[in-house]
Amino acid sequence: MNFEKLEGLIAAPFTPMSENGDINPSIIPAYYQFLKENKITGAFICGSTGEGVSMSTAEKKVIAKAWADCTKGDADFKVMLFLGGTSITDCKELALYAQEVGLYAISFTAPFYFKPASPAMLAEACAEIAAVVPDMPFYYYHIPVLTGVNFAMYDLLQAIDGKIENFAGIKYTHEDFMDFLTCMNYQNGKYDMLWGRDENLLSALALGTKGSVGSTFNYAAPLYYDLIDAFNQGDLKKANALQQKSIDMIRLLGKYGGIATGKAYMKLVDIDCGEFRLPVKNMNAHQFELFTNDVATLNFDNFKSTAPALA
Repeated sequence: MNFEKLEGLIAAPFTPMSENGDINPSIIPAYYQFLKENKITGAFICGSTGEGVSMSTAEKKVIAKAWADCTKGDADFKVMLFLGGTSITDCKELALYAQEVGLYAISFTAPFYFKPASPAMLAEACAEIAAVVPDMPFYYYHIPVLTGVNFAMYDLLQAIDGKIENFAGIKYTHEDFMDFLTCMNYQNGKYDMLWGRDENLLSALALGTKGSVGSTFNYAAPLYYDLIDAFNQGDLKKANALQQKSIDMIRLLGKYGGIATGKAYMKLVDIDCGEFRLPVKNMNAHQFELFTNDVATLNFDNFKSTAPALA
């Protein structure tokens, strides 16, 4: 089964939350239009950035339906639902729902409580879920920093090849460039390898990646498209400087507590997604003021995502 390889910047959207912590799907249509105006080519929903592991199956269905409804008929914007990783039963239920509402693809990561003992066992888990939606692209989500499952993806591809017809590729959120390149070259480039580390995009471009999934694409897409253009034009000095700007921006995530800082960045582009759920720590008002000052030193307004129609 042949699926198209995805290209461009695919955002990993934040799940909008209300002040009381409930999901707030009402802003998703405006969020989608915002991403479209900034040339984003798809959305990887309910993943790490989207707090999928902090949401119930019912909540993920609501978010999936909201994205499906507002992107219906837009063949150029691909929405992929992250199913989860701990409950195979829930993953199969969500896969069927993703197909029902018309999403493009599904994704699954390694179970991270009862961890698979080998790539072969991980491949079995992938096969069981993929089988319920045999015509839908299935992507494995490799993020060992969170799952603690760090098999070489080359070994997973070997275990899967020829056994899961709808296995489309891997969302690769790790820094093993040797493994990534080997996966890109496996079976003459059979599988779609989507890069997942925004701060290393330039290195992945040098290896030939065409598609990337990232959280910072939500609010700094122009920066990365300028980086890609500079690389394609052979201006490595400019591409290097732009990647450094990305790194400087991403360092502020660590300075202000981690992944929740992304929602603070979203406030600065006028898309208020609320706060992260426990156990993730959010900024207080004083920290947000300090954060805003730090962001200004980056000249964020010069490369942030904008949408005049939504201003």
